[in-house]
Formats: sequence, C-alpha cells, structure tokens
Amino acid sequence: MIKIIYVFTLLLIFSPAYVSGGENGPTDTLKPVLNELMAILGDKSLEGDENLVKRRSKIMISIGRGFNFKEMSKRVLGKTWRTIDDQQKEYFTELMTKLLENVYVGKLEGYSDQTVEFVAEKIKGDRAQVTTFLVDKGMKLPVHYIMKTAEELWLVYDINIEGVSLVRNYQQQFKSIIRKEKFEGLVKVLEEKNRSFLKAEN
Repeated sequence: MIKIIYVFTLLLIFSPAYVSGGENGPTDTLKPVLNELMAILGDKSLEGDENLVKRRSKIMISIGRGFNFKEMSKRVLGKTWRTIDDQQKEYFTELMTKLLENVYVGKLEGYSDQTVEFVAEKIKGDRAQVTTFLVDKGMKLPVHYIMKTAEELWLVYDINIEGVSLVRNYQQQFKSIIRKEKFEGLVKVLEEKNRSFLKAEN
C-alpha cells in the first residue's frame, strides 16, 4: 500500500456540491497529464538505468504541464513567502521542484500497471478538488488533487491521500527549520538534500 501511495504523491475544504467536468475544467486538464505520465512510466524503451536521465526529463515535463510548483512552494512556506523577494521566491521554487523530483520520481518508477478512475469534481471559485481512485489489484486508494486556476488553466498545487496533504506535510517540516535557522537555513538544507541525491545517482 505504501508503494501505491508513493506513485501518485509526486504528486475537503470545498463545498460538497458535485460539479461535472466541463471543457477545460479541472478534470479535463488533469486527465491528459496523468495519462501521459502513465504512458511514460509504462514505456519499455525508457526502462533501465541507461535511460534514467531521458526518462526523468520526460516525467518532469509531463508533471510540469499539470502542476503549479510556484503555488505549491508558496503554500509550503506560508507567511515566510511574503518576507522574501522575487529572486528568492524563484530560487526556492526551483529547489522545491527539484526536491519533489528527487524524492518522488524514483517512487513513480515503481509503477506497475495501476489505473486511475476519475470519481468527482468540486469547484469553488478559483479552486477545485478532483477526486480519483488509484486502482491496484482490486484495491482502490482515494487520491484528491487540489487545483487552482492560473491564467485560465487549472493546475495542481497539492495532493491529499487518505487525509495526508503533501503541502501540509512539508509545511510542518520546514516550519521548524525556519524557526531555528531562518529562511537562509532552509535554503541550505534543501541545497544539501538535493546534492545528496545527485551523489547517490552518480
């Protein structure tokens, strides 16, 4: 079950009214992204360590079409986001994106023919929640994609699995680091963490 959770973690606060997916709505935006992602993960020509760079590049390009990493980074930092300048925001977003790639892409590569069922879509203003089931050997794991419009495009900024929010999880981790070492200390931690993954791959 943990392996299944990792597959789409690379990945409730909304009104209960059901809204069907319309053209260019949240579900319609998310579906092709997940379909493309699963196609990449199932592509036999991209398997193996010799194709690692090419495979991960394709995965991140695919995810980038459906995820708003800047919004995710903003919410992870919370009120600290308002205290840093534009250059720091851009750099932190780069670090956060790379961290998510390093932590979760390896888990995504454990994909083994799971399928996704789209269950419901809820919209409230410029935010939405798309509920899916990740189906694996008869088991169904609910995965909620939390989305927000950005320039008329619905993008994911959080994933909620069985009540566990990706953003909230990192927010709690980073809060304690910021409290002790300020924003600059957090940047150093993320830089070192990403370097450690690079060393492990070489």
